Amino acid sequence: MASSGKQYLFVSDFDQTLSFNDSGLVLSKLLNVDGFEERVAGLSEIHLVQQGGELSYLLLHDPEFRRVRKEQLAAVGKQIRLKENIDLLADILKDLDGNEFAFHVVSAAPEEIVQSALEGILPPGHIHGTRFRYNAEGEIESIVRLPAGYGKVAVVDQLRAKMRIGHDCVVYVGDGSSDIHVMLHVNRLDGLTIAVSENRYLTPIACRTILSENACSVLVPMLEDLFGWSSTKIRAFFQSHGLTLQEWDKVRTDTITLCRTPGGEQATAVN
Repeated sequence: MASSGKQYLFVSDFDQTLSFNDSGLVLSKLLNVDGFEERVAGLSEIHLVQQGGELSYLLLHDPEFRRVRKEQLAAVGKQIRLKENIDLLADILKDLDGNEFAFHVVSAAPEEIVQSALEGILPPGHIHGTRFRYNAEGEIESIVRLPAGYGKVAVVDQLRAKMRIGHDCVVYVGDGSSDIHVMLHVNRLDGLTIAVSENRYLTPIACRTILSENACSVLVPMLEDLFGWSSTKIRAFFQSHGLTLQEWDKVRTDTITLCRTPGGEQATAVN
């Protein structure tokens, strides 16, 4: 572990950030329940719950999901397909250029799912998911904590205050609309935000966007933006950890849609 340098807080979302699958989709297949994506879309359209909290709502109120028990949530975690080298990322973050990064996961996914999926990689105390209260029969009775939307902001602030680190020592990694609030917050504090998807609402907010199936890819913007490393030094760093930076395409894409104004005529150029 790093004995000198600065302390940083590294926070990552879980679903489709450290994994390839949505936890709710995997759970619905385990329960043999159809139409999960349609149910989530319906909740999103009426804005009944915070984005990211749809699965928790279904587990509380949908009869087909209410039959879920804690053991089944843990079983789902074992079926989640994770991105490559999360364990290596966790190990590297303990001492990165002489600095220590505390690796935490903040997710709206049920805590039991994330803890099970990341067992042996991160300690349970570093995983902050949706926490349920169960009744005597083992059914989900209520929600104790739901880290979605502004809920993620609260958890990140609590962790930062506990570590007693500066505002600019926070790195947040996410993939979707439920990460917008926390990314805006981290940006305001001069931290580093990294998007790992091409979500149209998230990429304009994130400081950097990285697309890769390897969890260690997020180290590239960290080494560049936090420590000013050159591409040559970064390539050598990955090589020292048994990874080859085979493709690294820096692309800026403008997505533009043009349409004729209704009832308008083509403008005539005037010299």
